[in-house]
This record gives sequence, structure tokens and C-alpha cells, in this order.
Amino acid sequence: MSSNALCFGHNHPASGAPCFVQVDAAGLTIIFEFTGGGGDREVVPFAALSVSAGGLDHDHLVVKWTGVQGEQTLYLKDQDAIRAFRQTAPDDLSLHFAQAAELVRQVRQRRRLVWGLALGMFLSTVLGLWFGSDLLVQIAVSRIPVEWEQKLGESAYRDFLAQQEVIKEGPAVAALGEMTQRLTEQIPNNPYKFEVTVVKSDVINAFALPGGHVVVFTGLMKKADSGEEVAGVMSHELNHVLRRHGLERIVKSLGLLTVVTIVLGDQQGLVGMMKQLSVELLTLKFGREQETEADVTGLQLLQRAKIDPSGMIKFFERLSEKDEGRMEWLSTHPMSTARAERLKAELAALPKKSPEPFTFDWKQVQASLGAQPVVAP
Repeated sequence: MSSNALCFGHNHPASGAPCFVQVDAAGLTIIFEFTGGGGDREVVPFAALSVSAGGLDHDHLVVKWTGVQGEQTLYLKDQDAIRAFRQTAPDDLSLHFAQAAELVRQVRQRRRLVWGLALGMFLSTVLGLWFGSDLLVQIAVSRIPVEWEQKLGESAYRDFLAQQEVIKEGPAVAALGEMTQRLTEQIPNNPYKFEVTVVKSDVINAFALPGGHVVVFTGLMKKADSGEEVAGVMSHELNHVLRRHGLERIVKSLGLLTVVTIVLGDQQGLVGMMKQLSVELLTLKFGREQETEADVTGLQLLQRAKIDPSGMIKFFERLSEKDEGRMEWLSTHPMSTARAERLKAELAALPKKSPEPFTFDWKQVQASLGAQPVVAP
């Protein structure tokens, strides 16, 4: 027995669990761990299922349900299993299945068209795109589902936290939770569930991983003069995720051939590299254009959330001028006078809104971290 599907869920590895799917009149039987003695099984009735098309090339049947282990997602590509599912599924699933099947047919037609092109013309076009612009990377990134992006970021996130001291409760956690809520409430059609973690460290830094995992070090919170300054950093990091900057850098670092396979729909290549990419993600550095975009969109998000945007500029300026660029935050997020001036110009162009203060006392938050209270000038 060999696997014909890949299952994702909280009880499975970040890269998914290979499994074998059987279809009968009652629903699906999912078998894990193929050994001579059998394996774990889960039986899911049709009534509990929802179906759609998905995968990097939209040629998978994506089956979702909520079981005893929480939400589960099954990626099924085997044509025999898909055919059996279609013939056996009840009428109430037929409409969704028909829509998914039509999308799969369209994808196959596009694939045949692509492979019908002359190899020489294709390679010359690819090389022109690669060396002339980032268009090919953007196409590859657009073909990666958010769900796969979340699994990629989660793998790196868990590996990093295993070596850190995490603060799970207290004023600092509550303050970051309030900032995150106010910011994310102003993101229309947000596909991410942001998870923010406070790590005990004197490093003045914060970073975000693809899929919505954000880490904030206590050193940054101790350094900031106000909650608005930290909220500015948070907004900057959230917009790296929303703009998929981390995913773009990873795809570009994989090289031309890997990017081409992603464009053509080879999802196994990315899944197989998840463990290796975890290390790459934790040492990721963004390009200047990406940093500028995160600055500008972060400033706009602060303004929509009625959080004083000037806090973002003040924090960046203070670190740049006072520490002459030696801070670790600035080594991964380079600050310059020109960049600060750009933010000031952007802020001046935004519609005026009266900021609303946070409910927490920032001095008490810092005191809970062992920091000396900041004395206002």
C-alpha cells in the first residue's frame, strides 16, 4: 500500500502526513503509517466533508472536516480515488465537486498548452524574466496557497521557539495582544491568523515569518518609549507577511530551476524542502524595496487603526541616531535619514485622524519586564 494523499492538521507534521484514502458508501477511510501490521485509521462520513480544488496547480481535490483532532485538510491527487469519490459522494456534495472538477480540467488544459510551447522559447523567456525583473518570482509566489505558506512558516517558528524562553502571560503579552487586535481588525480580507510570541532576550528586534507567525523580543519592548513605538514595529512586520515578502525572498533564493518547477505546478519540491527552508527563514534579510513597502503600508495600517503613526518614525529615528546603526534591529532593517524622511512625507499626506490611546500603562508593561520606567522629558 502506498500513499495517495497528504493530510494536514495540528496532530500531523508541518510538511503533512502521507496517507492512503479509501472511498466507500459511508465516506472516507484514511490510513496512516503504512507498515506490515497496518496503521492508524480515521473514518470520516460524507456529511462532515467539504470539498474544493487546490494545490499549487489547483489539480488536487481538497477535502476538509473537523474531527476529534481538530480541523483536518486532505490533499488528494490520485485520479482513481477522485473518481471513486465522485461516483460515491451524495448529491449535496455534487455541486461543489463539479466546481472543483471544472477547475481541475481548466488547469490540465493550461498545462498541456504550456508544455506545447517550444522548450527553447520557454527557456529564453524565463531567463529574460529572471535577469530582467522579479516577475517570475511573483508568478511562483502567487501559485503557492496560503495554507502551504503557513505550514512553511510554522516549521521555522517551532524550531526557533524550542531554543528560547517564551513569556506566555503577563502585561507584555496582553499589551501586544491589544496592539495586534487593533491592527488586524483594519486588514480587509485578511487570509492570515497572526500569532504573536514574546521571547525573553535583550536583543532589540522583532521578526515575522511567512504565514503570520511574529516574534517580539523583550529587548525591543524595553527600548521603546511608548506602546505606539512598538505598535509601529508590529505594523511593519505584519505588512511583511501581508505582502508575502518572506515567501518572495525564499522563492528567489531557491534558484531558477526550482522557481520554474513551482510555476509549472510541482508542489512536492517545496514540501520536501521545508526543513531546510526553516533555517533560511530565520536568517532572512529583506530587500530595500520590501522594507520601504512594509514601512509605507505599515504607516497606513497604523493610521486606520487610530494608533499614532509618529511612534513608528520616532522609534526608527532614535535607534538610528543614538546607536549609529549598530543595533541588531538595524542590521536586518537598515534605517537611514532618507528613509525616515520618506515616512514623514507619507504621514503628512495621510488624512488626519485623532489617535486613540491604548488601555494599558506602558510604564507598567516595561516594569513587568524588569525595565526601568521611561521618564518623559
